[in-house]
Amino acid sequence: MPGDASNTIELGTATAIAAFLILAFSLTARKLGRWNLTAPIVFLLAGWLLSLAFGGTADHSEPLKVLAEATLAIVLFTDAAGIRPRQIGHDAATVSRLLLIGLPLTIAAGTLLAVGIFPEMPLLMALLLGSMLAPTDAALGAATVLNKAVPVRVRRLLNVESGLNDGLATPVVLFAIAALAGEEGLAPAASLLTALIEIGLGAALGAALGYAAGAAIRFSDTRLMSTAHSRAIAVLMLPLLAYTLASAIGGNGFIAAFVAGTFFASALKSSDAKPLVLAESIVEPMGYATWLAFGALAVPTLLINLGWQEFVFAAAALTVLRMVPVALSLLGSGLRGPTVAFIGWFGPRGLASVVFAMLAVEDLRPSSMLDDVLAAATLTIILSVLLHGLTAGPGARRYAAWIATAQPTAELSESSEPRGRGPMSQLGTPAAAGPVTPVGSD
Repeated sequence: MPGDASNTIELGTATAIAAFLILAFSLTARKLGRWNLTAPIVFLLAGWLLSLAFGGTADHSEPLKVLAEATLAIVLFTDAAGIRPRQIGHDAATVSRLLLIGLPLTIAAGTLLAVGIFPEMPLLMALLLGSMLAPTDAALGAATVLNKAVPVRVRRLLNVESGLNDGLATPVVLFAIAALAGEEGLAPAASLLTALIEIGLGAALGAALGYAAGAAIRFSDTRLMSTAHSRAIAVLMLPLLAYTLASAIGGNGFIAAFVAGTFFASALKSSDAKPLVLAESIVEPMGYATWLAFGALAVPTLLINLGWQEFVFAAAALTVLRMVPVALSLLGSGLRGPTVAFIGWFGPRGLASVVFAMLAVEDLRPSSMLDDVLAAATLTIILSVLLHGLTAGPGARRYAAWIATAQPTAELSESSEPRGRGPMSQLGTPAAAGPVTPVGSD
């Protein structure tokens, strides 16, 4: 975004500052974690302070767009690849309820609320806001997902839902952005057709590339043609290859990366997560830089444009817009009320929502309606980072105490342990993941 040349940060200086902050955070992450200072909190605050110190941000649109797009492509791939369909087992029906009923209801409810409280907002802009904030990020609630006191089935439901709902929300977000951008002067119907073609091409390429790559890596491994490290490097290239190839043939790169991850996991036919470790490790500092850029770009916009509508939308987005659709989707699932409320509440908005917002900033012309969307999205994300981070530990302990007393059958049924993805894969200790409290303890 443009700023006064005398008060803006040069690209080299901005890169150096980001590298230093990531270095400093990495060396103090455990200590900061004990104070509930997560990476999103730290880098959002740092970005905002930098914007205040320099009186604005430089117009580095292209580098920021490349960062945001590469980050989202790798996140979509690793999230999808980290979930093995056969490991979901009998939870498939419940996961499908959350993704195929709860997620669309959340998007629809958010769109309708945006239209209601922003009377002049076009439907497509409302759809952008509703879909932008629909995906969840289990990494921001790691103290819940990694807490052994919470039944493994419940933790797996949260983990799998967050790993797949960002990919399912992506085509809706990108369609809204493309239609609002008015690319090539297309009418809404033509824009929809164009978006569907792009999604179809991206999905087809992602499926072919992901399955072929998974089979090739499995072949290379069994024939002792590669090392674990070299295979990890190969996997890191997959989301970037899927994204760029899809874009080159007129397909949707994000859909290609997400579908490639799903078919890669299917072809690999292994529960070994080692090939994904490098990609997940690389995307972590990229995510930090994205949070930093978001804090520098979006938080100042929030402070300028914040009104009662943004507060109402953010409060609703974190409560009824998610919790009611989750409750409706889980009717008849056998899960009891406290569990439904637990799953409904712990749906933090994270990196996918941040990247969607940054893409909107880069691809759409500035307008008062876009400012409203960014303000509502930013406030929701910030409140989610704070509220879900602060309630994850206490909420998990209270829920675990109820489990110990009620012994609900559906919640305690057998399920496989969820694997930490991305930042969660690095949280191997209670200090990093939050307190792991024995069932029934205070």
